[in-house]
Amino acid sequence: MEGMPVLSIVLPVLNEAPGIVAALEALAPLRRGGVEVIVVDGGSADRSAELAGPGADRVLGAPRGRASQMNAGAAAARGGVLLFLHADTRLPEGADRFIAQAIDGGCHWGRFDVRIEGRSAWLPVVAALMNRRSRLTGIATGDQAIFVSRAAFAASGGFSDIPLMEDVELSRRLRQTGRPACLSARVTTSGRRWETQGVWRTIRRMWWLRLRYFLGADPRRLALEYGYVPRES
Repeated sequence: MEGMPVLSIVLPVLNEAPGIVAALEALAPLRRGGVEVIVVDGGSADRSAELAGPGADRVLGAPRGRASQMNAGAAAARGGVLLFLHADTRLPEGADRFIAQAIDGGCHWGRFDVRIEGRSAWLPVVAALMNRRSRLTGIATGDQAIFVSRAAFAASGGFSDIPLMEDVELSRRLRQTGRPACLSARVTTSGRRWETQGVWRTIRRMWWLRLRYFLGADPRRLALEYGYVPRES
């Protein structure tokens, strides 16, 4: 259909007022090129939704949790390809072209390599390990800006409404359609989580949680251990 965007970016947010304007300004060149940007607020206690308005095509509300917020954004999106982007992650220049090339080349889904921004000298090592592990396993994480054709996303059932590992679970189902396009172009994500909690402590913790998830642990229990506060029903 004429005027329908090829790519829709879904940005889930929760209390991102300090950085949401800059995050959307970084997407402005893509919007001018016809990319749709949808912000989905999970009930922020700050002005995230209000501040997002001028820089987005649509600002929606959804129950808190990245999975439910991203599913809501995907349902409202008009594009034939969906890109799920964290608020603290920046896309490389030409991201829309890289995605189009991957999809046109026969891949149903994919992700970018990641660079972690921060003070610690260990963060480049962490990023290299993340990128290598993703190539070996065919599993992508949200920090790597997962993209997927609308058809493949619908066939997969979308994100499972779980408070942790929703990206890993989606990857496992999408992997049945084929391995992801592992783009060498890098997104840049904030290292605040690693620096606040300690780089190697965070790595050990995430690997332990991921291992237990693959062994069948309840993701809701893992999320509580990670520090997730359950939303009100």
